Amino acid sequence: MKRLILTAALALAFAGPAAAECYADYKAKRDEPLKLHYGVAQVSDGNCSNGAAEGELAPRLAADGWTLLNVLSTFGPEGLEERKASAGAYFLRY
Repeated sequence: MKRLILTAALALAFAGPAAAECYADYKAKRDEPLKLHYGVAQVSDGNCSNGAAEGELAPRLAADGWTLLNVLSTFGPEGLEERKASAGAYFLRY
């Protein structure tokens, strides 16, 4: 029993904090014919600012023929639900 408690205590001590979640909402375009979309994407925690999120999202979108116009904001999971309907098919797609 003592060993079990000690193991559990060590596991909790080394587990570290829970991973934070970061998301960005953005606008992107395609040319010929012109298409625009608004989307929401998850970005890594280290890129949880507008400028850093742009650097992460631009290549993802470009791989599918989209050009990132701008990142509107970065936010945590609490902002997902309010943006889901507006993003439609582009909600967490990229």
